[in-house]
Order: sequence, then structure tokens, then C-alpha cells
Amino acid sequence: MDCICRCPTPLGDVTLASDGRALIGLWFHGQKHFACALEPGAPEASAPIFDLTRRWLEIYFSGREPDFTPPLALRGTDFQLRVWEQLLRIPYGRTASYGQIAAALGIPGAARAVGSAVGRNSVSLIVPCHRVVGSDGSLTGYAGGLERKRALLALEAGFSTEEVRKEKTEHGAERDF
Repeated sequence: MDCICRCPTPLGDVTLASDGRALIGLWFHGQKHFACALEPGAPEASAPIFDLTRRWLEIYFSGREPDFTPPLALRGTDFQLRVWEQLLRIPYGRTASYGQIAAALGIPGAARAVGSAVGRNSVSLIVPCHRVVGSDGSLTGYAGGLERKRALLALEAGFSTEEVRKEKTEHGAERDF
């Protein structure tokens, strides 16, 4: 049976979900497709996978690349799973375009379908959908919100979470994360 726990991050609370062995979900509260891979009525619980994921988040939000990935049990269509596998190959601090992912899958011209699959990623951050950008490098879409996407990319570029927050405030773009 699926279970969940809530966890704070510098960019807002997230809900973690597990099938009891592996992580099946990590969503920012209020993001599109929230809990899309989760059985209805999943209870809050503690599980070793949640402790491991909290450790991953701690390392990530400290501005370092975690040297491990919590066990994942991704739930989606065959196509979505193939897209999400490609997301896991995007290096920390780098980006890829939807078209590049489609080409890597052997289906150039399927950028829109890739975009739809990216938007349905149920394990935000760890499966790094925030690293996918438009063909011109523009920040296009992010289920957790473009401000979060911008902040995550800035964090991976070497800015601290405090610098990201300060820059956000100084430019009058304060957001409720």
C-alpha cells in the first residue's frame, strides 16, 4: 500500500510517496498533477525511503550534487518511462531541450509529446524535469512553477538557496513557495 510523508524544503513543502520499498512520488504542494501516481487515500507514515529521500534533499538544497539516488518505482506509460529515463541522464547543472530528448529517444519531432511526459513526471527534483528547457534555452513550463524552476537551475549553477531567495526578493518577484 502506498504511503506519504510531508517534508519542508527551501522552496516550499513537498509530499513524498512510497510503495513501501521505493519512492513513487515527490511533489511540491500545489504543483500540477499533484499526487498523480498515488493511490487515493494513502496514509501518512514513516519509511526508510523517506529518511533516505530527506537526506538526498538536504544535500541537494545545500548546493551539492547528491552522490546517490533513492530507489525509484516510477509509474507511467511506456513512453513516459522512456522520457523519464532520459531526464535521469541530464547531468547536474546542465540542461537539455525537449527536442534533444526526443532525438535521444529516436523520435525527432516529438518534442511536444516529450513535453507532456516531462510535465507528468511524478518524482520532481530527483528525476530532474526542471533541467528541460526550450530549444532556444528559454524556461518553458514546470509543474512546480517557473519561479521554482529558475531557482533550482540557479542552485545547480552554484548559487546558494539564500542567494536565490535574496535575488528573488530584490527583483520584486517574491513568490509564495
